[in-house]
Amino acid sequence: SYGDSPYQSFSSFAGNPYFIDLEILCKEKLLKKAECESFPWGSNPHYVDYGVMYNSRYALLKKVYARFMKKQPEDFASFCEKEAEWLEDYALFMALKDAHGGIAWFEWEKELKTREQKALSEAKETYADDILFYKMLQYLFFKQWWALKEYVNEKGIEIIGDVPIYVAGDSADVWANPAQFYLDENLDPIDVAGCPPDAFSADGQLWGNPLFRWDEMKKDGYSWWMKRFKKMSEYFDAYRIDHILGFFRIWEIPMHAVHGLLGQFDPSLPMSREEIESYGLTFRDEYLLPFIHESFLGQLFGPHTHLVKQDFLESVNDSGLYRMKPGFETQREVEQFFAGRNDEDSVWIREGLYSLISNVLFVADKKEEGKYHPRIGVQRDFVFRSLNEEEKNAFNKLYDQYYYHRHNEFWYQQAMKKLPQLTQSTRMLVCGEDLGMIPACVSSVMNDLRILSLEIQRMPKNPMYEFGHLNEYPYRSVCTISTHDMSTLRGWWEEDYQQTQRYYNATLGHYGVAPTTATPELCEEIVRNHLNSNSILCILSFQDWLSIDGKWRNPNVAEERINVPSNPRNYWRYRMHLTLEQLMKAKTLNDKISELIKYTGRDPNK
Repeated sequence: SYGDSPYQSFSSFAGNPYFIDLEILCKEKLLKKAECESFPWGSNPHYVDYGVMYNSRYALLKKVYARFMKKQPEDFASFCEKEAEWLEDYALFMALKDAHGGIAWFEWEKELKTREQKALSEAKETYADDILFYKMLQYLFFKQWWALKEYVNEKGIEIIGDVPIYVAGDSADVWANPAQFYLDENLDPIDVAGCPPDAFSADGQLWGNPLFRWDEMKKDGYSWWMKRFKKMSEYFDAYRIDHILGFFRIWEIPMHAVHGLLGQFDPSLPMSREEIESYGLTFRDEYLLPFIHESFLGQLFGPHTHLVKQDFLESVNDSGLYRMKPGFETQREVEQFFAGRNDEDSVWIREGLYSLISNVLFVADKKEEGKYHPRIGVQRDFVFRSLNEEEKNAFNKLYDQYYYHRHNEFWYQQAMKKLPQLTQSTRMLVCGEDLGMIPACVSSVMNDLRILSLEIQRMPKNPMYEFGHLNEYPYRSVCTISTHDMSTLRGWWEEDYQQTQRYYNATLGHYGVAPTTATPELCEEIVRNHLNSNSILCILSFQDWLSIDGKWRNPNVAEERINVPSNPRNYWRYRMHLTLEQLMKAKTLNDKISELIKYTGRDPNK
C-alpha cells in the first residue's frame, strides 16, 4: 500500500483494504464462504478491474463490520489507541469522503475544508459508525500484515517497503497538515510535482502532487517525515525511497501546464539576464513567449494547419509570426477545450498546441523577478532551431552549466539537511530510486549515508555506455532487469531490434543475428548475469523470473507490463496469469531458480 499505485490508501500511514485476505475473514467467522465465492473480480482474467472490485469488496467488508462490532476483539480498542495519531484523522477523512460522494476534500464546505473544531466535533458524532468502519479496516489489515511479516521473517525472508516521495493532494496527509504543503489561501495547490524528461517520457511527467514546504517542515525537525519513516519500521525490514531526488530538488510544474516541459527545479539558482548574456546570448523578452512561426506549422499539424491558424492562432505581424488566441494561451485551457474529444484528429491538434505553448527558450522563475531558467529539453524544439549557430552554442554552454554543474553543491546541502536524520531514525536498510536526470551530488550523498542505489542495465549512469556493465556496479546497490515503470525483459527485447542486436553482440557476447524474441535460454543467461553482478542485492520482477521457463512464462508479452508512466490512463492492473497453486507445482521453474541462486552465491543460508 506504500507503492506509487493509483490505488494506494488515502494516508501515508494507512494499509490498503484491497489487500485484506477474505479467506482469513471466513476462518474468523466474519464472512461466509459463499459470500467470498460470489465476490466479482471483473470480466478480464488478465487484469484487475478496480472499479468492480471497489464496489463488491466494500459491500462485503460492510457485512464484516456488522459482525465484527457484535464481538469486538479485545485488542481492537488498544490498536485504535496506539495508532490514534494518524488513525483518527484518516478514519474521519474517509468517512467525510463517503459523506461527500467521494469528491476531493478541497471541494468540501469551508468549515470542514479548513478543519474548524466545531465542524470536526459534529462530524465525529454524525459519522461515528463510518469512522469505526474505517478503523476496523485498518485493524484487520495490520493484524493480517503483522502475522504475514512474522511468518516470512521466520523463513529468513525480509520485506522491503516502498516510500513514495510525494503524497496525493486528496489525502488525509494534506487535509490534516495543510501548513506542510504549498497551498493557496483556498487550500488549493499553488504548483504541483512531476519530473523532467527522461527515458520514460520525452515531455516529462506531471504527477499532480502538492509540493512540500520544507521550510515549515524544518521548524519541527521534519516530524511528519520522522513519524512516517519510524512507522515504516513496524511494517518492513528495509525500505526503498521512491524518487529520492525529491530530497535534493523537486520538479515544480505550474498549474496551467499539462506536461512537464514548463517546470523548474525547486529549490534552484535561477539566472539573471546579465548572467545569461555573459555566455554570449543576447536575452530577449520574446524568449519567454511561445515561438510560433509559419515555417513549421505544417510539420506539426499537416492537413489541420489551416484550421489551427483559423481557430487557435492570431497573426502578430507580416513576418509569419503568430501567438495563441485568448482562451488557448495555456495547456490547461487547450485541455479543457478538447475534453471528451479522443478522435485521432482532435488528439493530433491538441498535442500540437501543447507543443506550441511549451516552445519557449526560458521560463521565468516563480519567486525572483528578473531571474530565469533555460527550458528543459528545448534543443529538440523549433525555438532552439530558430537560433543561429553562435546563439545555439552560447545557449548550450549555459544549459550545460545550469543543469549539470551549477547546483551540485547547493543540492548536496539541501539533501544533507533532511536525509541524515530521516535515514538514521530507524535501523532499516535504505535503498534509493535514483533514476532519471541525476546530478553528480546524488551519488555522493547516497554513498555518505550508505543508501543503496538502483542499477538497471538498459539505463546506465555512465554516459559513455549504452548498456550498464554489471561488474562495475557499486557494491552498495540494488540491480534489476526492469522496474514497474518499464517493459519487462521480454517486452524490451522486442521494442527496438537494432538496439537488441547491439546488446546481443556487444553485451552478451554472441555472434550472428539476434533472435527476434527473447528465448528462455537468453532470459536465463541475462538473469544469471545479473545474479553474478557486483550489487549487494539483486531483485528481479516476477515476470522476468518466469521468462527463463518456456512452459510457465506468459504467452502474451504485452500482458506482462505493469505501468506506462507517460500514459495517465494506464493503470496498475497487472495480474499473474498463474495461480499460487500452479506456481507451487512448477517444479522445473522452481528448481531452475534455486540452482541459479545457489550457483551465483546469492543463497542467504550459505
